Amino acid sequence: MAKRPIIAFTILLGLAALPGGARAEGLLATTLFARSDISAFTKWTGMLARFETAQTPCPPSRLMPCPARDWHAFLAGLGGRDRMSQLAAVNRRINAAYYVGDAPNWGVPDYWATPFEFMARDGDCEDYAIAKYLALKALGFDPAAMRIVIVDDLDLGQPHAVLSVETGGRTLILDNLTGQVVDAAALHHYRAIYSINETGWWLHHPPGRD
Repeated sequence: MAKRPIIAFTILLGLAALPGGARAEGLLATTLFARSDISAFTKWTGMLARFETAQTPCPPSRLMPCPARDWHAFLAGLGGRDRMSQLAAVNRRINAAYYVGDAPNWGVPDYWATPFEFMARDGDCEDYAIAKYLALKALGFDPAAMRIVIVDDLDLGQPHAVLSVETGGRTLILDNLTGQVVDAAALHHYRAIYSINETGWWLHHPPGRD
């Protein structure tokens, strides 16, 4: 994903945001400033629009690769499982893809891929998070309870993207850097910058900087 330009753009947008949340622990130990207008996040909205209208016909032979067929077959195999099993399976399946940066993959500094694009060409951190978000949405998870979270990785000194999911009174993190679904409160090497879903976006202010 892009480095500092994403962070600077988001902070500028956040200056006019309205208070909309409270502190938690770990990764999300921030004060939230919420807004409902996501139109400025064109990579996110453009990806959603492309996915909504995606037409990916499969070749007649089932031996030929087909991201759409693989996607729907994977989701169908998870129907009826309990929520934690679905979370673990989605995290594990999506994490099996190879990491490929946007510049060599798409020829641009930052591109947010649909799940079909990701399954065909792999991708970078936000592409893993997006595929997980839309997979869980298809399995019946509430989109309002999930967010793509852009973070500063304090160990590596660079931005990263993960998926947060609120379920069973907990906030869980699905991350392409670990095979485990982790409680957000246990993550201290990430600092949340902003998060977004289909209903709004949130600027995260660290404690002491309200």
